[in-house]
Amino acid sequence: MNTTEIYLLAMLLIFAVPWLIWRLGRTDYYAPLVVVQILTGILLGPGLLGQVFPDYYRFVFTPAVIQSLNGIAWWAVMIFVMIAGIELDLKKAWAHRRESGITAGLALGVPLLFGGMAAFVLLGFDGWIGERGRPWQFVLGIGMACAVTALPILILFMEKLDILRQPVGQRILRYASLDDIAIWGVLALILMDWQRVGRQVVFLIAFTVVGWLFRQLMVRLAERDRWYVIFIWLALCGFAADWAGLHFMVGAFLAGAVIEAEWFDQERMDLLRHFVLMIVMPVFFLSTGLRTEWGVGGVAVFLAAGLLLLASVGGKLLGVRLAGRLLNWGPGEAGLIGWLLQTKALIMIIFANILLDRHIITNEAFTALLLMAVASTMLTVPMVAPRLKKLGELIGRAS
Repeated sequence: MNTTEIYLLAMLLIFAVPWLIWRLGRTDYYAPLVVVQILTGILLGPGLLGQVFPDYYRFVFTPAVIQSLNGIAWWAVMIFVMIAGIELDLKKAWAHRRESGITAGLALGVPLLFGGMAAFVLLGFDGWIGERGRPWQFVLGIGMACAVTALPILILFMEKLDILRQPVGQRILRYASLDDIAIWGVLALILMDWQRVGRQVVFLIAFTVVGWLFRQLMVRLAERDRWYVIFIWLALCGFAADWAGLHFMVGAFLAGAVIEAEWFDQERMDLLRHFVLMIVMPVFFLSTGLRTEWGVGGVAVFLAAGLLLLASVGGKLLGVRLAGRLLNWGPGEAGLIGWLLQTKALIMIIFANILLDRHIITNEAFTALLLMAVASTMLTVPMVAPRLKKLGELIGRAS
């Protein structure tokens, strides 16, 4: 077969295998299609398919095919991160700044602390910190990976549970939006290249000026033109951030953060997110799976994933419970909100990919984080759905 035919065979696997597992296995309650796609990416990676059927793996996932898939994956995830930036709603967070600040701070800070402690444990063993990673970068990176809330997946789950447009759903979005800003700010700190700090200062100044001009332009354009212009803006910001020594994903998030959601029809934006997830993000999931490895031993990777899961979920639930006590929430309220905010999936996987790209973590640490993210996401709906049935009156509570 030529490269084109092998590439299309890989695309066939990417779309057919997870859909068949999801549909025939009826996994939607505990493992939505997006989770099955992530798991399929791991199954098709070198750690599993590459070990069981090495010849077949080498035949399908040639360097040329992987390079082509990575190009699609980069653009797909840039669009997805930009949408996450657009969906930030800081106006509502400011209107409820005391409640939002306390909850978001504790929901991020406690799992960050717990995750950092878990990272210290991993530092005591070989095979987890990357060759270019410094201990503080590793600890802060792992800690933040444990603290991340996956805003786009959170939105999908709340749509499924029919609470997204309810007051409690809007409250949870405020908390997650504030944490999203902190996540990308910490990532920028971790990625700071002190040898290129001049470029980074130039980038930040230029982004501030050009971002203001971009906003002035957008309010003057018709909506049909805005849809096209945001992708030009995305490519520009991604290129500039990468040139400055930051990752292009930081640029993608900043590109979305200066865009107002009210400039676009909400239903169309929801459809864009849906179609990106359906059409191109599966390629990213596969490219992520191709990076998983078990070089330090499968048992060690699973033990590390379990430690990180405990730090992540336990820290998030404890942080939100502390916020609930300070704010006098009703019984069961903190548990419901905490379980929703602990979902990881895409944003954490993107975050971990960046740490791996910069050699701050190893492939084995990346695999442990990926397993933790999948387990965290699979826990969400089964833990939240029964609580919603018991706390029906909470849905209508605004703050």
